[in-house]
Amino acid sequence: MAMYIVEAECISCGDCVPVCPTSSIYEDKIVFKITKETCTECEGDYDEPQCVSVCPVANCILPLSA
Repeated sequence: MAMYIVEAECISCGDCVPVCPTSSIYEDKIVFKITKETCTECEGDYDEPQCVSVCPVANCILPLSA
């Protein structure tokens, strides 16, 4: 699966970008976005998605299936 960023919640802090092991997070015009084709939810690398672990906003980054 993949993660996605809830645009209405994103504060554009950028904390998620450097921790993504697949470089799937990029800055869009206003907020950050995740490339679903390359996002692995950090499976095989970490126990939880690293973007979620560093995001200062609760429920800003969610599984795409949610």
